Amino acid sequence: MVNATRHVSIILSGYMDLGHIRYFYFSVITLLYLVIIFANTLLIGVIFMDRTLHEPMYLFLCSLFVNELYGSTALFPALLVNVISNIHEVSLTFCFTQIFCLYTYVLIEYLNLAVMSYDRHMSICHPLHYSHIMTSKKVCMLIALVWLYCFIQFSILVSLNLRLQLCGNVIEKVWCDNYMLVKLACSFTPVNNIYGLYVTFTTAALPLFLILYSYGKILKICWNSNKETKQKALNTCAPHIVSLLNFSVGCFFEVFQSRFDNIKMPAFLRTFISLYFLMCQPLLNPIMYGMRMTNIRKACKKVVFAVKLF
Repeated sequence: MVNATRHVSIILSGYMDLGHIRYFYFSVITLLYLVIIFANTLLIGVIFMDRTLHEPMYLFLCSLFVNELYGSTALFPALLVNVISNIHEVSLTFCFTQIFCLYTYVLIEYLNLAVMSYDRHMSICHPLHYSHIMTSKKVCMLIALVWLYCFIQFSILVSLNLRLQLCGNVIEKVWCDNYMLVKLACSFTPVNNIYGLYVTFTTAALPLFLILYSYGKILKICWNSNKETKQKALNTCAPHIVSLLNFSVGCFFEVFQSRFDNIKMPAFLRTFISLYFLMCQPLLNPIMYGMRMTNIRKACKKVVFAVKLF
């Protein structure tokens, strides 16, 4: 039987010996973080200030942009400190906090995208009843439920993990991963595993069903519509589909390489995969929605022009 040790810190062994190139990585990551903060904050401010954007689609986007800032803040500052440092050790308290923040970010992102697909479905398939169904009160309630549900779900999971006795303290990643932390436990973990599967099902399988159902209905409407309607629907849904595919593919590869860690893969590639969906999504979403959606572009121009005049 393996003896449990009361560890108070976790070593993140995913960081390679970068030498002087660490300053290059530090500069690139800092630039990415600043761009993410600027782009997401700008669009949140634009949606908040422009009353013409106080519609369901833009309110859901605002929730998405707030979540990008939340997830990025849980990752980037710690990543920057560890890149520049020779010591890649974090406290157990910090590790659990980062796990909570990053995993709730992922769950909120996915549920946000699911609710947005439902909104597009109602807008395209039921345009005459859309304004009565998707009221501001209902939209705010859906957004609040998404955030509250994810926080409650993962609060329970983290509280279960807090009771685990760890036989090791090395995680082969550059951020604290819940699955790898549970693997370090030498205490009873079936309850954690069962609840983890439940959370995965309720926050991944069910939203996926809603997304597929919504886009199935949209495709059916588009198939029987004229060319102009098809083009309008495609322009409206394209950013959402790209965002959904990018995030889903990133999550899939991250889960795949984490669960099958016996697969031979260069350390750099493994690190890139584990960071891709956490770094790319907060950068992609504001740029893509800002460029693709005419109303947001116009509102941004008005804000920039007003700042110049001031």
